[in-house]
Amino acid sequence: MHFNTNQNDNAMDYITARLGSEGSPMLAFGGDYNPEQWPEETWDEDVRLMREAGVNLVSVGIFSWSLLEPSEGVYEFGWLDRVLDLLHANGIRVDLANATASPPPWFSHKYPESLPVTADGVRHSYGSRQAFAASSRDYRRAAAALTEQIALRYKDHPAVVMWHVHNEYGCHNQPDFSDGAAAGFRSWLENRYGTIEALNHAWGTAFWSQRYYAWAEILPPRTSGTWVNPTQQLDFARYSSDELLECYKAEARIIRSHSGHPVTTNFMGFSMGLHQPVDYWRWAEQMDVVSNDHYLVAEDPRNFQELAATADLTRGWAQGKPWLLMEHSTSAVNWQPRNIAKAPGEMLRNSLQHVARGADGALFFQWRASRAGAEKFHSGMLPHAGTETKVWREVVQLGQALRSLAEVAGSVVTGASGSIDVAIIHDTDARWASELDSHPSVDASNIAETRRWHDAFYRAGIPTDFRQSTDDLSGYRLVVVPMQYLVTDAGAANLDAYVRSGGHLVVTYFSGIADENDHIRLGSYPGAFSDLLGVRMEEFFPLREAETVPLSAFGAGSCWSELGRATTAEVLAQVEVGPVAGSPAVTRNHAGKGRAYYVATSLSADGLAGFLPIVCADAAVAPLVPDLPANVEVVRRSREGTDWTFCINHGMDDVRLPLSGVELISGGDVDGGLSLAAGGVAVLRSRGPLSPRQPIH
Repeated sequence: MHFNTNQNDNAMDYITARLGSEGSPMLAFGGDYNPEQWPEETWDEDVRLMREAGVNLVSVGIFSWSLLEPSEGVYEFGWLDRVLDLLHANGIRVDLANATASPPPWFSHKYPESLPVTADGVRHSYGSRQAFAASSRDYRRAAAALTEQIALRYKDHPAVVMWHVHNEYGCHNQPDFSDGAAAGFRSWLENRYGTIEALNHAWGTAFWSQRYYAWAEILPPRTSGTWVNPTQQLDFARYSSDELLECYKAEARIIRSHSGHPVTTNFMGFSMGLHQPVDYWRWAEQMDVVSNDHYLVAEDPRNFQELAATADLTRGWAQGKPWLLMEHSTSAVNWQPRNIAKAPGEMLRNSLQHVARGADGALFFQWRASRAGAEKFHSGMLPHAGTETKVWREVVQLGQALRSLAEVAGSVVTGASGSIDVAIIHDTDARWASELDSHPSVDASNIAETRRWHDAFYRAGIPTDFRQSTDDLSGYRLVVVPMQYLVTDAGAANLDAYVRSGGHLVVTYFSGIADENDHIRLGSYPGAFSDLLGVRMEEFFPLREAETVPLSAFGAGSCWSELGRATTAEVLAQVEVGPVAGSPAVTRNHAGKGRAYYVATSLSADGLAGFLPIVCADAAVAPLVPDLPANVEVVRRSREGTDWTFCINHGMDDVRLPLSGVELISGGDVDGGLSLAAGGVAVLRSRGPLSPRQPIH
């Protein structure tokens, strides 16, 4: 079976079927396995402990280039042969990497022009990882040659069930401002705009005497005296994502020419709020399986909600189909300012949160915690202290839990109505554009506002999807647009049509302001949405750090306020004091068959808790469990008439939920109410018959 991009719906099913016996699906469990870091006599102990823990899938070879190709064109595969044979003999499947994520020192030494360059013109050295520029022809040639050798050698190996291209694209080497990137950028721009006149119009180069007369004059947005042209910066972000994608596609194409196993690479979710150099919506179209890496921000008191948001976003990239958690941590990581260990039970909760929200497996970085190198303090499934440890006991416990949940594989996340009723819009271009410099307030953050709205639905127990503004939204009762600073004409028209055909749309401040070229939409704010929302806002009044303004309803606003008026909208709350007193803060407008709401400030959690019931009542959106206790998460997956309800208690108090069914982790029946201990997890299967699944061969 070959998995051709955009044609398969069963790649994750293909993998989970090969993790069980006789085609019976199993959720994936395991992680990155780096046997090259350890003496070969350790390998037998590794596979013995993997079997004890219930590991069924490991990623191998991700950072092995220097051992697989010790000098140019000379390949050494003996050690990898032995590892794969050993794993196969012990029933452990392999996600095999093509090892192109980290060129070896000999390569960087021989081809120094392959190294990336910063905006200040400083060329990176080698000595860490991902030491290459995506535009480098030398890198691409060497990566293709290595990929060819690995795919040819292992295309028929019985342990291999999936291919892993590269690792976390763009994590450490993008954006690259080298001369190679400059040439690639110019070519990309010519293809996008066709003429230099079209580029000058798109970039607004009449400003600051920036007009270009030849393609050769154009550079990446390197460091200059002050702010670099914002449209140039935005286009460079688009180019940089596309340049990396070309690397992925070239290597995936080689693998697919030899093997029918699914191909993936690991995404990085919201990247913990950092700048994200990859447009995963476009990348997801090229994946047979969408996979993601996620690491908690340990000091964030609501990091479990950020995890939920990232899992929902990953499911969005997967178009609602099951996806794979490729990496997370058993306990502490090594790269945060304070690397706080996970509390007892936290690893199980984290892992099953991902599964609840659509993952058909939970993998970790890494199997055995390293004893040397930059990540030696990053936790592993097998910690430095060995098997007489909290981490190992919880790894074994998680393996048992995932085996008990095998029947969940292949199901999809659903809501109270049988489908998910709420979508949150998250366009990559809008995020990139909102993060550009010289904006009204440094506190206005697309990621922070997106998370704030996701958290409001999370607290209410209402599941959410993530979609793009141009997607078909007709299946959703309610759509939220958090700080969509940039919106294309097509996106604005799609959202308008959604409302007028009967949908309910919430738009927040600093939305609809600019078009796809980052040009202001003239007339009034919020630009593209003014008529739909029935408001005319004339001026932004960002608030000072930690400043709030009282509202006539929904508490106080922070970060932002606006001077303006309602035209056709009903004012639900207005600003009560200050320079914009009397201006609308929250409005509702009838448009066609639907309603559109505008929130012209950033509402607190309490304010959102007051506003959300109004919107949800209008849109007929209901929670899975009414009056959900604080810090308790309830998510449902369904398939062919059977439901599995995941209940996760992140709080400090025991709770009781009005749910019944068969509890799969403990194996007991629940009648009339589920008692869920503080920190506890339960998964209830509905009492309806479980439809048998046909084995996949």
